[in-house]
Amino acid sequence: MEQYVECGSSSGASTPKKTSTPKKRRNLSPRSNDSTPKKRRNLSPRSNDSTPKKRRNLINSFSDRPRHDSEITTALNYGSEEESDEEEEGIAELAVPRIARMFMDEDDAEVNERSSNATLERSPQSPRPADCASTPASPTPVSPTAMEPSNKFQFEWRKFSTPQIEPHLRREPFSQISGPTVSFTRPYEAFIAIWDREIMEMIVRETNIYAQQLATTMLENGTICPSSRITRWHDTNVNELYTYFAIVLAMGVVIKSRLNEYWNTSNDIFSTPGFSTKMSLDRFYLLSACLHFNNNKDCNSALLTRPQAKLFKIKPIIDHLNRKFSELYSLSQNVALDESLTMWKGWLEINQFIPNKAATVGIKTFELCESQTGYLWRFEVYAGHDTSAFQEDDPVSGKVPALVLRLLNGLEHKGHTIWMDNYYNSPSLARELKIRGFDCAGTLRTNRQFVPPELASITKNDMIVGQLLGCTSGDVDIVVWRDKNLVAFISTYHALLATKCGDTVKPTVAQDYNLNMGGVDRKDQQLAMYPLERKRHKVWYKKIFKRLLNASVLNSYILLKNQSWEHRKFRKALITDLFTAHRAPAPNPKSIATSVHSPAQYSSINPKKTDRLRRRCVVCKKLTATYCKACQLSMCTYTCYEPYHTAH
Repeated sequence: MEQYVECGSSSGASTPKKTSTPKKRRNLSPRSNDSTPKKRRNLSPRSNDSTPKKRRNLINSFSDRPRHDSEITTALNYGSEEESDEEEEGIAELAVPRIARMFMDEDDAEVNERSSNATLERSPQSPRPADCASTPASPTPVSPTAMEPSNKFQFEWRKFSTPQIEPHLRREPFSQISGPTVSFTRPYEAFIAIWDREIMEMIVRETNIYAQQLATTMLENGTICPSSRITRWHDTNVNELYTYFAIVLAMGVVIKSRLNEYWNTSNDIFSTPGFSTKMSLDRFYLLSACLHFNNNKDCNSALLTRPQAKLFKIKPIIDHLNRKFSELYSLSQNVALDESLTMWKGWLEINQFIPNKAATVGIKTFELCESQTGYLWRFEVYAGHDTSAFQEDDPVSGKVPALVLRLLNGLEHKGHTIWMDNYYNSPSLARELKIRGFDCAGTLRTNRQFVPPELASITKNDMIVGQLLGCTSGDVDIVVWRDKNLVAFISTYHALLATKCGDTVKPTVAQDYNLNMGGVDRKDQQLAMYPLERKRHKVWYKKIFKRLLNASVLNSYILLKNQSWEHRKFRKALITDLFTAHRAPAPNPKSIATSVHSPAQYSSINPKKTDRLRRRCVVCKKLTATYCKACQLSMCTYTCYEPYHTAH
């Protein structure tokens, strides 16, 4: 059941109608039947006075009574240059505003044609007919173009034209070729295109620097001991880091509850000997602890904003992935903008609570994903909004509109349709996106700025199930639908068209919204099958890094664009290729001798004395000065050495 609501620019100027046929408005101004200039002078406000009270008088003068063509002509041309060159004393020149045209009879052919032409205009400022031209009392600014009105945030809401314009005729043309910008043949090639040697060398450099800083800090604090893993640190390299990435990815395919269980080599069903052949457990722990992305000494809080300082440790990875994701892929027409959540239950200043997400509590990222595939094209980790550039007279300079425009930077005038929920949508943002060559659609909060009060004041009891109410400003449409609850939609091209789904009649924008809004959720569902980030993490930015590493693998899978590869098969092939291309070098002959199991003594603490370094035995836990050369484990020579090697 399609219905309209007539919306004016002043509050309380009109109320929504509950029937599909227009009712005759009660005539509140009996004198308006006389259309002579003398009578109309008492009813029409002066051009310099636009108070709501006088504007209502003007609206009432155009009541839905039968009018003759001569009366309409008199009303439209009154005070114009075409009527007379002489001005009557005390009468100001009057230009009929669009709010008055909205209340004229639609059955008049001439007026109906002009109103429908105004609906086709992209600009909210509909062109004034030639016979409506007037000379205002004050100078008029230069007429704006159709895309750039003089005041782009001045909305003139009116009912939809009849017949309504088809959505595909109002939608921005899209002719871009979507898909990968580079062709790939193997999973390894797609992954290396994102994690290239440049970023890997940066991570290697920062990891080695941080390992030295960590060891120095532990020495200064006196927290280091002979058994500390950091004492066995040696600088890592690119090949080892690729191998580390492959092991992390393998943990998302072979899921175990404890980290050390991956290095289980016992002859039972829980054995996974492949991990120990690629890297020792101690080395994996060391790399995980020392993995770093930005030098702490380069952090100058005086030069950074508060959000930038919070994300300083992970900023190079965010910038690199955003650049690579956008360079390697061209988005299709439908794009979803939504938030994702990485679980983090510890104390963190940037933690967010989103009840409808699977993680519920954690680190929020705003993401721009392709609706069909879930490809992550650009993202932004939330660390607080920067309000330094906010301007009260510019509605799109606020926190949320500025965020949307940052994520869409580089996609202007390509015809993309942005699907967003009511957290982002507003009439001002919709018009700004339309000017920049985007379409947008999604749900809307009716308490947003510039939403007509006639729609904002509608309650659930004012409508029946299946009823539609709406209005348009030419380039922005607002529709309110009564389902189980009231649902408001905003769109730049859908109008008030409805679709019948079974026994339910719903607006077309609602059906399209359900099809195209799930891009971010589709990405999260595919990543949930291969969790890289473990539930217990000591460092929050390393958990975010693993989340982004997981998303980059999904993007690599989409970049390959090969229907013969399943997602799981793709990941297994990628892990195998990483191990093959970056295997550790063959051991030199000098190190072969150390692989023979034989007992030895630790070196003397003081060469002049017989005291030797002692550590706890791995079997009996007593202090001992002997160890195994191959195992590098402390153990008593006579009581624990043989039983340990027999069992292992």
